[in-house]
Formats: sequence, structure tokens, C-alpha cells
Amino acid sequence: MNVNRGKVTELNLYSKELNEELKMLVYLPATFSPLYKYSLLIAQDGKDYFQLGRIPRLADELLGNKEIENMIIVGVPYKSVEDRRRKYHPYGEENDAYIRFLAHELVPYLDEHFPTYHMGMGRALIGDSLGATVSLMTALKYPNTFGKVILQSPLVNDKVLDEVEDFPHPHLLQIYHVIGKDETEVKTTNGEVKDFLTPNRELHELFIEKKYTAFYEEFDGGHTWKYWQPDLKRALSMMFR
Repeated sequence: MNVNRGKVTELNLYSKELNEELKMLVYLPATFSPLYKYSLLIAQDGKDYFQLGRIPRLADELLGNKEIENMIIVGVPYKSVEDRRRKYHPYGEENDAYIRFLAHELVPYLDEHFPTYHMGMGRALIGDSLGATVSLMTALKYPNTFGKVILQSPLVNDKVLDEVEDFPHPHLLQIYHVIGKDETEVKTTNGEVKDFLTPNRELHELFIEKKYTAFYEEFDGGHTWKYWQPDLKRALSMMFR
């Protein structure tokens, strides 16, 4: 089957919040036209989603088959393991600034330069591990800006659980949440070994208790792209049907 390929370009944006320039990847569908409106998917670990996740090819296929709505994907890469932790971890030194960057700098820029839907349900965040954690925390802080979140094996700690519990507007968010059954001993970037599965089960219970709209599944596998990549097709199909 011949699938029309979208275009991936680079976008550089200076962030006042972070006091640095961020180099991002932007996927535009093959049929892109400024006359149409597009949903927006912002990926943390942007380079990983574009390369290991092969998200542009997947979007080409799903759009070609009319399985998902028109969408633009923006990947925000990290510079190093330390940089990623500073920005993505709930206790990272730049976590608050990074969340503000997404809501106050990146979204306004994208809304100005691309034909996007200017509403929460037209924008989604995706991430794996710590990238999923910061995606969730961002949506909890700015639910009118980001209405959808795709969580692949998020790191869940007490701060995350507290924010989910205290969030006053669960009806504003749609959540897709997966975790691997083998994620009981995950080696984290700072060398610790953590159980990801148990806190993710707690998070899921909390989503149910607080009446969030949340899809949840435990897959057979561990904390790697070997399992996240095949899961992406369902994630995009469900969230952008």
C-alpha cells in the first residue's frame, strides 16, 4: 500500500521560562493545508518518539486510512539525561519552568503559526516514563490548554498522586494510561531501582475513584520502547479517533 508521507521539519524556539533555545521536531501530514484545522500532539522525549516510536510513519498510515483526525505532532527533545530529569521529574529544578514553557510559550507559538484548534480537547500531551509524568502534571495544571494525555509507563510518586487527588476538574481530561506487568524493578536514570507497577496501579485506582475518563491497560513487558512503540497505534487511534 502506498502511503503519502508527511513532512518533518525542525523548529527552534527561544524559551524565556527556561532561558534557552529549544530545537523541536514538527510533523505535518502529507495533505497539510492552512485551510484546515488540526489537532495538536506534543511529545516529550520528542526525538525518541520520532525515531524509536516512529510516530511520523504511524501518523501517515492512520491518516491515510482515515482512522484518526488531522493532526500536527511536535516533538520536544531533551539534551541529556540530566537535562531530562531537571525538566521532567516532579522534583526537578526546572520542572515548573518547563511546564510553564509548554503552556505559556510553546502552545501560543504553535497556535499562531499553525491552524490548530484553540481548545483543550484539540491538544494532547504524550510521554514515556518521566516524559509521561510531566505530561500528566502539565495537564493537571493547565486542563483548559491540554485536554488529552497519553501516559506510557509514567513514574508515579506521592506528589503525582496528590495532584491527581486534589485536581478539581477531572471531567476536563481524557487519559490513556499503560504500564508493563514486568515493570517491578526499573533502573532509573539516577541508578536507583524502582517498582513502577504498584504506584501505577494506585494511580489507576485514583483515576477511577475521582471519575476521570481514563483508559488503562497492563501490557506484558517492561520499561522499554520494545513495548511502547507497538502500543502507539492504539493510543493515537483511541485519542484522535
